[in-house]
Amino acid sequence: MPDFAPDIAHHAALDERMVKAARGIHLLSLTSWPAEVEARFLADHARGAAILPRIDYPRHDFSEVRAELDAVAAEADPDHPLGQYLRESAHSWSTATRLLEALGTAEVSRYSIQLYGRPDEALPGKGPSAVEAALHFISIADELDRELLAPAEHITVSATALQLQLQRDLDNFFGERVIEVELDPDMIAKAAAGATRIRLRSNAAFSDYDRDQLLQHEAFVHSLTAINGRAQPVLASLGLASPRSTETQEGLATFAEQITGSIDIGRMKRISLRIEAVDMALRGADFIEVFRYFLAAGQTDEESFASAQRVFRGCPVTGGAAFTKDAVYLRGLVSVHTFFRWALREQKLQLCRWLFAGKMTLDDVQRFEPLFVEGVLEPARWMPHWITRANGLAGMLAFSLFANRIRLDAIAGGDEPLAF
Repeated sequence: MPDFAPDIAHHAALDERMVKAARGIHLLSLTSWPAEVEARFLADHARGAAILPRIDYPRHDFSEVRAELDAVAAEADPDHPLGQYLRESAHSWSTATRLLEALGTAEVSRYSIQLYGRPDEALPGKGPSAVEAALHFISIADELDRELLAPAEHITVSATALQLQLQRDLDNFFGERVIEVELDPDMIAKAAAGATRIRLRSNAAFSDYDRDQLLQHEAFVHSLTAINGRAQPVLASLGLASPRSTETQEGLATFAEQITGSIDIGRMKRISLRIEAVDMALRGADFIEVFRYFLAAGQTDEESFASAQRVFRGCPVTGGAAFTKDAVYLRGLVSVHTFFRWALREQKLQLCRWLFAGKMTLDDVQRFEPLFVEGVLEPARWMPHWITRANGLAGMLAFSLFANRIRLDAIAGGDEPLAF
């Protein structure tokens, strides 16, 4: 086992500098739109005169921050696992500063692609592209008749009722008040999560699936990894939502929905529609065209606006540019699912638990393995129930490994009988 001790203090000090430099880089909040933009657009649309939104982004200068990030990267040891992590993280934050300095221009799209990729890139394992996978899920969702849903799945609850339910569930999980659930009348999205706060849009309605998805995706992945990361004695940056960890974070959160049965085909369709919409915008569709695309797919006016706004965050609304973050969801899901199956095969399921020790990538958790073993990095204090139940998780993954060997095209083609 390598002896990393002599380098720990050096890299811990560099991490403190990186955390301090990155504190003001709020990528999502600084690219979001004021709530009044939605009200004005929807009012015009209701009159049959939709007008492209106009957003006046503030000007930012992160040159000093970028200089500090570059210095951190230069001083980190490229042969040390902590140094590799710091160099990659600093470069990611630096790219984010350039994106924020370019708000309102097509350059945002270029930096967004550097951070999150494109929807037409192949999924891991030489699979189809994310947009091809998205179209597959959309077609399946469209084939299912909504009448097949159970009556309970049609019932929604108010944001206030959901706030009370989520608060009770979270307080029971922690045994105390750790995460506060709040109502926010100014949100465009239906919900958002931070380390110690989950916000719900005050006028939104939520289904049972929404509730379970918020718990598994937002609270038990995004919030827990932030809380656990903040408690790390060496790498406090593991408590920050770094752009480079987004794919793994969203993949892990979506995988959590999947393995707990919290994801429904409607949720898969919403994720897929956003990926297709990002591709449309990159190919030239403007905000109104993308908004109408979501409307035609069955979303309400408010939902369609929120979905289209995600695609054009920070970008010109005239087409040809997009904020590509939504492209990471399916790619992240495939990557995390594949990683968990690999970990089972290699008898390394402990790596999957360490993923909850902070916000990190799949590469990070592998390079950090000796640091966890030596106690340099702390294991996660808080983990969702499904990851702590090793037998159940192993059973699900073992079946997945076996099922992937079965060729559906051979069965459907008549080579094998179908038995039910």
